[in-house]
Amino acid sequence: MEERVPVSNKTRNEDNNRLYIPQRWITIVTISFAILNGVSMRYCLAIALTKMVKQVDKKVKLADDDTCPDYYDNGPTFMKNPNETDQVVALFDWSEYTQGIILSSFYWTYFVSNIVGAIVIQRFGGKFTLACGMLTAAVFTLLTPASVEWAGPIGLIFARTFIGLGEGLAFPAANMVIAQWVPSNERSIAGAVMYAGSPFGIIFSMSISGIILQYSDSGWPVVFYFFGCAGMVSFLIICIFCYDKPSTSPFISHVEIEYLRDNLKNTHTNPPPTPWKNILTSSPVWALIIIMTGITWAFTIISTDMPKYMSGVLKFSSEDTGYFTSIPYVSMWIFTLIASFASDFLITTEKMSITHIRMIGITLSAMGPGIFIVLASYAGCNRLLFNIFLTICITLRGCTYCSIMVNVLDLTPNYAGTLMGLVNGVSTLAGILSPYLVGVFTPNQTLSEWRLIFWSVAIVCAVSTVIFLIFGSGDVQDWNDPSSSTKVNDNDEKNVRPEAHHQRGQEGVFKKPEVAYTVENPIGS
Repeated sequence: MEERVPVSNKTRNEDNNRLYIPQRWITIVTISFAILNGVSMRYCLAIALTKMVKQVDKKVKLADDDTCPDYYDNGPTFMKNPNETDQVVALFDWSEYTQGIILSSFYWTYFVSNIVGAIVIQRFGGKFTLACGMLTAAVFTLLTPASVEWAGPIGLIFARTFIGLGEGLAFPAANMVIAQWVPSNERSIAGAVMYAGSPFGIIFSMSISGIILQYSDSGWPVVFYFFGCAGMVSFLIICIFCYDKPSTSPFISHVEIEYLRDNLKNTHTNPPPTPWKNILTSSPVWALIIIMTGITWAFTIISTDMPKYMSGVLKFSSEDTGYFTSIPYVSMWIFTLIASFASDFLITTEKMSITHIRMIGITLSAMGPGIFIVLASYAGCNRLLFNIFLTICITLRGCTYCSIMVNVLDLTPNYAGTLMGLVNGVSTLAGILSPYLVGVFTPNQTLSEWRLIFWSVAIVCAVSTVIFLIFGSGDVQDWNDPSSSTKVNDNDEKNVRPEAHHQRGQEGVFKKPEVAYTVENPIGS
């Protein structure tokens, strides 16, 4: 064991007086940027497909109330005359079924890498796993145009499976890192900032893809080159600024060391082997898996397939599709911050329990979008009303990041990465199935076909929400600390013997020292 050297009062005062950005927030922002780029590489295909593939031939006359007139018959596009936007001719005649398979293929390996990633991070750490995943996704995003040219839809499916393989490592790795850095009283806002990379990634992906398709003479391949390069930049930033835990960061201050030592509880630097039996028989875990599956079903359809609806049914141009699908995510991000600050305030002031906070957030983030996406389907060809309902739908989903996504940390700080891999991996089955079914049930791209899809979103969200409200929890589970025979509840804390407190301190991330630690060995041995 390396000797711990006391930190002098002079050093401690220097830390307090200088301008210093806490390393936990640098870590959070770094991971958020990685998630942003990962999401961008995932969803850029949704917009690119509107230019890669020919639209459905509607020479066969359908019912007048089941199709929409051309959006541009009565005026100019949002930014530019559409006659000037369609210079790049679609090269591929892929059916809706084929497009559904292509969009679904990302999730085939995304499912696998979430499960495998949960095991990998236990051995190699969150930073290494996250960096490898980002590098894999970036490389195959750059190779996507060549893959399509080489083998058509099969080549595209091949590239998307490897992108999914890389990105599936992101969320388990991110949770593993954050569990070692963020105290419970900061998790809601930390989760909001970290997972803000997801809506910003969609904003970035949709809007930039639309602009590229609008103005680039080279067409859709530029979309993949752009986001592949952005992914490479993110890989480099992870390598420089992200660290698995405070003890491995060369930049952390003594003040932050002491703060984290005093506030990080129920977390081990080297936890015992994963208690799989306890995890797989835990009702709160299965409740979380079910609600995550419901949210994934809804969000995959809203994010991945909505550009097809707006382009094929509402007849927006590629650029306008990019703008109108990305704008609601700005509102979502603002709502996410408000909900997260409110959650942390209520938890810190003990006005409401963590469990109740998570249940309220999950109800808003699941039931709300389900209701408003159905209302959007009944807006028909009224594009303004549709966009209003879509904006409300996506905005309410902002509660996901301060409820569902951080619930993993609530249940088990020690095995957050493993549990996130399990939860996110199983829920990915909905991501595999939903694009495929959209392709099967919307061959003609009509309002009635899509209304059935939107109703499925509402029903799945409602059922999964009710299950979580019955079985879900925001409390740390007994199996988070397998070495303890019994769980020490907050209500029983005053009845625990002093030696029990001492034992708990020895098991945590920060042992209770007689002196502070140096930066060289800030946290334990």
